[in-house]
Amino acid sequence: MATKQFNKIGFTFVCFLLFFSKGVSQFQDEKHIEAALRMMGHRILLRSGDSVSRILPIKKENDSFRIQFESEFEFYPEELVATIDAVVNETGMPSNYVVEIVQCETNAVMYSYAMGDSEQTNIIPCKSRVQPKACYSLLITFIASKVPMASANDVVRGTPYKSSSQTGSVTNFLLIVLLVFSLGGLVYLWKKRRYKNNDPNLIALGEYRFDTRNTELLYKDQRTALTGKEANLLLVLFEAVNTIVEREVILNKVWGDEGDYVGRTLDVFISKLRKKFEGDPKVKIMNIRGVGYKLVIAV
Repeated sequence: MATKQFNKIGFTFVCFLLFFSKGVSQFQDEKHIEAALRMMGHRILLRSGDSVSRILPIKKENDSFRIQFESEFEFYPEELVATIDAVVNETGMPSNYVVEIVQCETNAVMYSYAMGDSEQTNIIPCKSRVQPKACYSLLITFIASKVPMASANDVVRGTPYKSSSQTGSVTNFLLIVLLVFSLGGLVYLWKKRRYKNNDPNLIALGEYRFDTRNTELLYKDQRTALTGKEANLLLVLFEAVNTIVEREVILNKVWGDEGDYVGRTLDVFISKLRKKFEGDPKVKIMNIRGVGYKLVIAV
């Protein structure tokens, strides 16, 4: 039963790691694209003679990204195409994409074109016609399959993105190392739990283990011997854990008809047991005044 439970936990944990790594990769790709698009927007403004205005936050709309500008500007399609193409090549973004220049107030597409992997798939109309100064946003949609992006630092510096194999290899290696350590930890916990559960003489009491055969308390690397009466008293309390046990019941089960106890003998033994559980505040022996005692083990 324990093996099946830990196998299930291990499988769930591995699935979580894979899902998490995929989500992180997608998040990083989008952040890299946003950084590249901000650089693209700044270059477009510089081409129009504006070196002061800001690029507003990049918006992701389904499979598209929208670059928003703080100020109005005019542009020449030929220069716009060259600027966008240069940034795409420098930052390693997908080379198949559609660009739309949208008028802010009317949301009308004032200019658009498509770029592909080859000259035959490029559609760039009216390259020489100047577009008047106005409020525009640029909508770019990537239609090619996703490729690994350059690092954020490379995007900022404008370093050309040459190869994705090294990035992918490092990511896969780190993921494998993480999985190995995680599975190793699960195996260790399973073995530790199996060791504890396979010995019928060991009773778990919080962080402690009660060795009924050797009448000892085990806590980390420590072993504390119990007297016969202390062991019997602890066993009586454990059998009714989190439940009140009346004094008369305890006295009868632990001392019976021996008659070798006085009025406060039970209280003395309870006090001794409490001191032996000081290492774990979750284990308490409570005095229910006028009734008896209760062993409480907090979860």
